[in-house]
Amino acid sequence: MASVQKRGNDSWLLVVEAGIGPDGKRIRRTKTVSAKGVREARKLLAEFEVEVESGHYIAPEKMTFSAFVEEWKEKYAQHELGIKTLDIYSRFLKNRILPVFGHMRLDKIQPFHIVNFISDLSKEGSRQDGKKGQLSSGTVQYTHRIIKNIFSRAVEWKLIKSNPAADIKKHKVKRKEIEVYDEDEVALLFELLENEPMKWRILIMLAITTALRRGELVGLEWGHVDLNKGILVVKQSISHSINGQRIISEPKTDKSKRKVSLSDNVIEHLKEYYLESRKKRLALGDAWKGGDHFFVFSNDEGNAYYPETPYLWFRAFLKKHGLKYIRFHDLRHTSATLLINKGVHAKLISERLGHSNISTTMNIYGHALQSADKDAANKLDPLVPPKKERKNG
Repeated sequence: MASVQKRGNDSWLLVVEAGIGPDGKRIRRTKTVSAKGVREARKLLAEFEVEVESGHYIAPEKMTFSAFVEEWKEKYAQHELGIKTLDIYSRFLKNRILPVFGHMRLDKIQPFHIVNFISDLSKEGSRQDGKKGQLSSGTVQYTHRIIKNIFSRAVEWKLIKSNPAADIKKHKVKRKEIEVYDEDEVALLFELLENEPMKWRILIMLAITTALRRGELVGLEWGHVDLNKGILVVKQSISHSINGQRIISEPKTDKSKRKVSLSDNVIEHLKEYYLESRKKRLALGDAWKGGDHFFVFSNDEGNAYYPETPYLWFRAFLKKHGLKYIRFHDLRHTSATLLINKGVHAKLISERLGHSNISTTMNIYGHALQSADKDAANKLDPLVPPKKERKNG
């Protein structure tokens, strides 16, 4: 027998009987839900009844954190999170969070438990990759975010009354000093690239002149490049792969979907590279594996590169020539810093980078912008009359 009882505004108590216990008393399962009207409440009651009868229902007072994570994955994460984000969340859960909280009852986890956990992550020896030192502040903050997300769903589904991670102070992220190339280093880089295959020359050229992210570069197709107008459109990205399959996805934000202007020199290089790409595609014939996609950067069969490929090639290239090491992503930082030094307005740079707002640009490149601001101030200095010496008395 099942029943529904009104508790308050849009709040209903669902009651489902689950047989007779060893003591001869009826076993009742209850659940508080939000519903707009009795009709919706009865629908939820029917679903709850099926859940209890199938044995899938776990009473909140007995549910472990580990058991709830499985519910969270099925009912929330698999639908609401991107593939890459879900994969990262799952790794963090498996390697760090579940070993500590998995066995604990969901309703018994208190803020102090989480504070202790976050504190331990920040200590020396907390890394799991064999390297000395502690986890980066960004990784610690990301772990806190995952825990907070999971408990938010538990509150939303009325399994617990409050989120134990909600009011814990966010771990402060210490930004590392950005490593970039200056103009002379970029000139040397391009000089050495002349002896490399054209695809790598163009890849690095675009990374520096357009500031596209690595995933945006490997996801770029010729259909997104207008060589007549000199515009490149960022429509998709490949930042993840599963079982060898590249996952093509749309940019996360509307700002990331953007048009980026190309310089005249870059357009000429791209025209030459486009002709070479077409010849290679035609030469492949039935061996072409790109399908309907015609990626700007692809392997010998026409498939897009894995997101790691540009980074691995670039690292080997720098080592071969004894150049200062910077990450592939730092080519994007190099692009932004050079534009700042050339006096380009921060708003234009922000749009070119695809940042959600200009404050993100200001936070990342604050030091470079401050230096550029000083240069801007000095340009007005000739207008200011020199200070005259005043005679005493």
